[in-house]
Amino acid sequence: MPSFSQRPQVLDAKISAGKRNVSNSTYQNAEQYGVAKIGKSALESFMLAVFAGAFIALAFVFYITVTTGATGPWGLIRLAGGLAFSLGLILVVVAGGELFTSTVLTSVAWAQKRISSKTLAVVWARVFVGNLVGAIIVIGLVFVGGMHQLDGGAWGLNALHIAQHKLHHTWGQAFALGILCNMLVCLGVWMTFATKDVLTKVMLLILPVAMFVSSGFEHSIANLFMVPYGILVANFAGSGFFDLVGVSAAEFSDLTLGNFVSHNLFPVVLGNIVGGGVFVGLGYWLTQRVNQTAQASQNPPVTAQVSKPTAGLHINDVMNQVPITLHSEQSVFEGFKCLNEAGESGAPVLDAKQRLIGYVTQQDLLKSICSQADMHNNKDRVADIIQR
Repeated sequence: MPSFSQRPQVLDAKISAGKRNVSNSTYQNAEQYGVAKIGKSALESFMLAVFAGAFIALAFVFYITVTTGATGPWGLIRLAGGLAFSLGLILVVVAGGELFTSTVLTSVAWAQKRISSKTLAVVWARVFVGNLVGAIIVIGLVFVGGMHQLDGGAWGLNALHIAQHKLHHTWGQAFALGILCNMLVCLGVWMTFATKDVLTKVMLLILPVAMFVSSGFEHSIANLFMVPYGILVANFAGSGFFDLVGVSAAEFSDLTLGNFVSHNLFPVVLGNIVGGGVFVGLGYWLTQRVNQTAQASQNPPVTAQVSKPTAGLHINDVMNQVPITLHSEQSVFEGFKCLNEAGESGAPVLDAKQRLIGYVTQQDLLKSICSQADMHNNKDRVADIIQR
């Protein structure tokens, strides 16, 4: 057992090891994330996809509202819009939803051969169609609600310009911008795998989303709302709207469904798949696999040699009959210190009446400690993380 003077260094070393364990745990959570998506029923997956499509569409409504009539530095206006748009992914992650651009992270589970290529394709297609349905529902509500007439029609004119701009990229530009967009979306979602705290998840999502929106990267599901809504306004808002904003409807004649699919949607979808599914998902999978291979070569398996028969050996012959125990109301940091000082890897947990309610390991405690920004002020109790 380390001396008293050595214990802080031992504790720091174990916390550093714990951070590595959290990184591995994040990858494992990503793998389970993909398996969980496949495990949902077709109806549940589709309905959650409808919600996600609606959430992203509502976030774009927020973006249009924030940027309409705004004056000032170009970058700061777009940053404000990006921060507003982050509401969409926050709703998807916290309230629950199946979003195509984050669903492509199921590539991790596919690479691990836990799901088949056919199943992967079916799930991606189902979620995409569900997102489309959700976006269409919001498009109808926003148009019927007459939001394009807000601010003397400036709201609708802003939406038209945004939608039209998305059709003016070359195929290569749209593809590249789709890659960049979904790298940030999936990195934001990937970071949320490291914590169970809802507020922490929200904070982790805001900046990646704000960056891709303010930088003009292309998100296929957001475009399922924005461009069709622009097409709807351009063709059905009526002459009174265009007279109000002082422009001609002919200026937006290129806003057609055919142009949207060929010039934007198709290359952006492919870019989103490459950015999230390949660069982030398969990139981390490959990194993890290389790391596991390196560790296996450094630590070859050892074959145990049993020198005498053990048929008569029972558990009570080798168990610790007076184990250290932890109290359910102890903080996770106090619990970790107790185990570290006792040199134990885990301990039973007792409640106030000294009844056994579970078991906790150093690894369980470290995960909780390292998931908080201020490790020493972690508010989790041992009872919150025990294995029951």
